[in-house]
Amino acid sequence: MNTIYYNPKCSTCQKTLALLEARDFEISIHEYLEDPLTVEDLDHVCDTLGFEPQQIVRTKEPLFAELGLSLEDNRTRDEWLTLLSENPILIERPIVVIGDRAVIGRPPENVFDLFD
Repeated sequence: MNTIYYNPKCSTCQKTLALLEARDFEISIHEYLEDPLTVEDLDHVCDTLGFEPQQIVRTKEPLFAELGLSLEDNRTRDEWLTLLSENPILIERPIVVIGDRAVIGRPPENVFDLFD
């Protein structure tokens, strides 16, 4: 399934979606703040990106500091996935998954890599 993990208040998400729509590309919009991803979903997204969970963490998000987090924390992959599932605001956005490929849409033009 083709999906964009999307925050409607994020201008980068809006621009990324607009690029996809301009190509008449059918994509499912998953508003992950309203409908958080499960640990299993996040694990699949990270695998598709080729990233470890801590590589999709928004470290500048105030909650990151409030929770006393560090990317150097001695956490397992499952612990990071659980943390992100429970605190979806910490997930980098937007993430676009097309088939078996995925990118983070920062900058939005990264989505073009999925069409090469």
